[in-house]
Amino acid sequence: MAEHLSQSELDYPFKLLEYFNGFRVSKVIFSACELGVFDLLLKAQEPLSAQHVALELSTSEDGMERLLDALVGMEILEVETTDGTALYSSSDVANLYLAKGSGKSLHDMIIYQSQTIYPLWNNLVDAVREGKNQNEKTFGLPPEDIFQAVYRSEEEMLKFMGLMNSSWILDGHDIATAFNLSCFQKIVDLGGCTGALAREMAKAYPSSSVTVFDLPPVVETAQKHFCQEDDAVLFQSGDFFSGDVPPADLYVLARIIHDWPEEKCLMLLKKLYDACKPGGGVLLVEAMLFENRRGPVTAQIFSLNMLVQMEGRERPPSGYTSILNKVGFHNVQVCRTGKSYDAILAVR
Repeated sequence: MAEHLSQSELDYPFKLLEYFNGFRVSKVIFSACELGVFDLLLKAQEPLSAQHVALELSTSEDGMERLLDALVGMEILEVETTDGTALYSSSDVANLYLAKGSGKSLHDMIIYQSQTIYPLWNNLVDAVREGKNQNEKTFGLPPEDIFQAVYRSEEEMLKFMGLMNSSWILDGHDIATAFNLSCFQKIVDLGGCTGALAREMAKAYPSSSVTVFDLPPVVETAQKHFCQEDDAVLFQSGDFFSGDVPPADLYVLARIIHDWPEEKCLMLLKKLYDACKPGGGVLLVEAMLFENRRGPVTAQIFSLNMLVQMEGRERPPSGYTSILNKVGFHNVQVCRTGKSYDAILAVR
């Protein structure tokens, strides 16, 4: 194996050290978001000293200066020195994606990663050994009660819904336009959460009606916290596992199939197949593995997250085609978007 390594790699394992320190890099961004660093710098609209930032955010000056300097080193913040004092300001990337006030903010995603996913991943070794999620060990919840783990409090529900909302800020348009869906007049997004992806669908296909179908407390929270007055998306309460699904020409399952074991996925997809008229279909939205499962790394990491947090896995294209074929769908198309999530369209 050594013959495949360059001399520099043999002398010093740069890539390994980069991976080893990855969790520290994540925690720098997580901590800055939780403390409100990016919001303060955006609001100030002028460079601030570490002393000023520490005073405003009730932290130690020394700790804040180290955090700010790390963010500068990561090219997330900028710094200039005036009269011997370092003054920090936000980069365009920080203003756009890390401050809460931006329309493209990923703040909610980061908070969920920090406060929910990060603690779960502390138990990755046990998840690999046991082959089951770590909700009980991490949060004291039964490993089989996934919904209780995700929605264990109103605060946790809002964090999870914020995560889902942020995901479609980045990927929603690419998913909505991965295929031409204009032939589907009635679209139902099952488990559509805040309606963020559904809104992208409504924008892309204004002649179609788009409905979010989700659990009653999710719909109530979405309408209270995430809806706009001119919302083009409808909301309907229900449980697509235990109850009936609304009639539709196209059912959207975004980040749903990867949560569950195959038998539960087959049960749900069979229900949708039976509900579809000829020409109707389903759109699955997932992070697809390569066919040989050797990448992308993002999808491989997501699959490990399904082990740690849920009961499912990520799949290659043939994996999704297989489960769709088993319930009767045979016209299956796959589109890799080049972003975090891909699209699989199957028509009856």
